[in-house]
Amino acid sequence: MATSVEIAEYDIEELETQLSETRRELFNLRFQLATGRLDNFSRLNHVRKDVARMMTELRAREIAEAEGLAAEEIPAHRAAARLRSEDDALGRTRTTAAERRTAAKTEREAADADEAKVEEAKVEDHAAVDESGAGAEATDDEVSDDAASDNAASDEQEEG
Repeated sequence: MATSVEIAEYDIEELETQLSETRRELFNLRFQLATGRLDNFSRLNHVRKDVARMMTELRAREIAEAEGLAAEEIPAHRAAARLRSEDDALGRTRTTAAERRTAAKTEREAADADEAKVEEAKVEDHAAVDESGAGAEATDDEVSDDAASDNAASDEQEEG
């Protein structure tokens, strides 16, 4: 459940994305209710209220834009600004949802790059083992050819 302060921190694109995801969740919950599969009935009310909060925030921004107000002058944003000033006074840092998502994406990309490097090293090691193993197989073939000729020679001696 998103609080009004968290919603106020979203930019317009994030807010619209979150709103569409929340509406989709509300649809799924209503569908589960209609089919009798809904287990947590209170979740339906929470999601409805989240949708209302997001729509209220979008409307407040729309009105502020029409009136030419800055984002900090919107009442909900004043609360967020107050929290930011308290955080600054206490030396705390707060990140927005966009910053957290960007950091998580960067971290995932770095992990994927590291994993790709490890896989590449494994492939190179495997190729090196294959090359050294190929030489050993040729030696084994030569040994088996020598053993076959030795067996043929011993068979001739036994017959003769």
